This record gives sequence, structure tokens and C-alpha cells, in this order.
Amino acid sequence: MTDYGHDLLFGAFITPSSRAPESVVALTQRAERAGLDLATFQDHPYQPAFLDTWTLLSYLAARTEHIRLAANVLNLPLRQPAVLARSAASLDLLSGGRVEVGLGAGGFWDPIVAMGGTRLTPGEAVTGLSEAIEILRGIWDTGATQRLVVDGTVHRVAGAKRGPAPAHDISIWVGGLKPRMLRLIGRQADGWLPTLAYLGGLQQIADANATIDAAAQEAGRDPTQIRRMLNIGGRFSESGSEHLFVGPVAQWVDQLTSLVLEHGISAFILGGDDPRSITTFGEEVAPAVRELVRSERSSSGTRACAGLAP
Repeated sequence: MTDYGHDLLFGAFITPSSRAPESVVALTQRAERAGLDLATFQDHPYQPAFLDTWTLLSYLAARTEHIRLAANVLNLPLRQPAVLARSAASLDLLSGGRVEVGLGAGGFWDPIVAMGGTRLTPGEAVTGLSEAIEILRGIWDTGATQRLVVDGTVHRVAGAKRGPAPAHDISIWVGGLKPRMLRLIGRQADGWLPTLAYLGGLQQIADANATIDAAAQEAGRDPTQIRRMLNIGGRFSESGSEHLFVGPVAQWVDQLTSLVLEHGISAFILGGDDPRSITTFGEEVAPAVRELVRSERSSSGTRACAGLAP
């Protein structure tokens, strides 16, 4: 059993449709009213059916009050890291500390190149992600006395001014499944953000956790610093099912609680644009899971980490 002790987060993964922009805003506001912690959005800058994700996040920050906002995940090959760092810090300041950064190394290379990006090999993409994280943290580090220099092979800065500092310690969550990405997460990231549908099963979560933990320890980090997250999909129904997240609220609660206590997952982001499901997830599922996990942790003596920090 693995429980890393993080506070629990629940969120929505909303389609950033350019055909119905006000519906995207309304779903985000509904997620906030339902008590969800996060509203997240995919980032495909080459896709005209989607709103530009960074513009959307900025607009939503002004149309909401409490919910935190993040890309799930940003398309790094089309998001220059030093500019992204300042964009994230600026929006974090304007929103009162409600921005987190999800990053992806890229994958759909033909449309990326069509938009002016550079085609990278898998190894180059991972290297670029590592360099980008260094640049992001370096720009945010206003306590450093020297200008930022990162002489990377994919991303580089040569004496960039630092700042502004964000309103809070922005978390960097990375999506990825392969061993090299998992090791990068262990060395540098604040969280692992995979999608359940792309995992081969629960054993893959355990194996990935082991890889992340080993890399963290090799880098001198405490593995419990790294939040384990999960994008999920499903359907609420009156009758039970043998499938994950297809059934009544009580079944969802049991399955999510098991993922927390046995697999270390502490953030669940529900995909889909059904307003009733978003409300049920926030108002019924999330409080019940929190209460069960709190009770189990109290019995076992596991201490929960406070706040959103990784």
C-alpha cells in the first residue's frame, strides 16, 4: 500500500470548445459552485476547434473567484518557456494565486511543425521539458542575484531578467508515461498527471510510482514531495458495475478511496462536459472520499500534507 499523504484535490477536465465559448465559462463556474478545486483544459494550439488555452485561462480567472486553473497539459513545443514563466506568474498575481502549470513534452508533431514549431525526437522532447522546467523555476526565483542562464540544447536563455515572482509557489505537473519521463518527474516535477484511459491498469500506476520514487531518491528528493494525479472518465448510474467509475456514487467513492490509500493518487480530474456529472462529482463524491480518507489516515496515523503545494 502507498499513500503519500497529500491533501485531496478534485477537478474538472473541460473541453475548450471554440464553438461554444460561453458554455466553457458556464461549466467552469458550475465546477466552482460544486466545490471542485481545479478546472483544467487541454492545450492544442494547432486545433481551431479549441480556444487558445492560455487566453481561456486568463479570461476564466476574471470570471471565477476561488477555483484554481491549469492546462492539462500545456503543449511545450509551442509555448516558449521564458515567456510562459512570465505569463504564469502574471496570471497568478492577477488571480490571487490560482494558477498551476501542467506541462507536456509534445506528441502531435505534424501539426506542431505546421504551426511553426520544431520537430523533436522523443529524447529531445524530454530534454526540452527538463530545460523548460529549469527556466520556469529560474524566472520565478527573484531571490537570485544573477540573471538567468540556461544553456540548453532545445531551450535556452542567456541572461534573462528574473521575475515577477508568482503569488504562490506554482506547482509544475507533468503528463507522461514512459520511463524517461517518469524519471524526469522524480527529479524535477511537483506532480505526475497521467490519464487513466492510457494506462494499462492499476499495476502500471504502481510501477510508475516506483520509478518516480527511485528517481526522486537518486536526486536527493523526498518522493512524498511529488503529487500523484489522475485524469479519469466515467458515468454515474443507479446500478453497479465491475468497471472503474461506472456506477452509483457509493461505488465511485469506494474506488477513489482505494486509489488514494493503495496507489497514492491524491488528485482526481473528471473529464467530460456533462454539468450534472460535474455537480455530482463536486458535491457528493469529493466530500465522501475526503471523509473516508481522513478516517483511514487517522486510524493508520498517516498525516496529510496541507494546502495545494506538492
